[in-house]
Amino acid sequence: MKKNFCILFILFCVLISSSCNNQKKLPSKELTIVRADGSQVALSAEIARTPEQRNHGFMERKNIPDGTGMIFIFEKDQILSFWMKNTPHPLSIAFIDSHGKIRDIFDMKPFSLEPINSTVSTRYALEVPQGWFEKVNIKKGDYLTLDF
Repeated sequence: MKKNFCILFILFCVLISSSCNNQKKLPSKELTIVRADGSQVALSAEIARTPEQRNHGFMERKNIPDGTGMIFIFEKDQILSFWMKNTPHPLSIAFIDSHGKIRDIFDMKPFSLEPINSTVSTRYALEVPQGWFEKVNIKKGDYLTLDF
């Protein structure tokens, strides 16, 4: 009886632990952003392609290092809308059109339910630690190379 209880308790702990670990990283790729002056900056970005991956994004991630991010890939151009539900790390987001041109860059507040929308139809969104775009001099009008 005691042995069965211990086994059930251990199994319960494993299940709880695995269900709480939503910080699984997605496959990533080195991306390149080309600035207006032709210089380039690279970053390693996780790729969110499916609706489930896009919906979860960086939720529950407490540490997102500079030089990393997440690229959200959509099937068609559209007005994109993001929020920071369950996301403790401050982020910046770039909305990127189907040609790779950065159309908007916004900062987002941790845990905010306020929607952040692209101002034009875009195909991609790139989230990075807040301030990274400014730190590496990435601006509206720069281009992301689209080789993913």
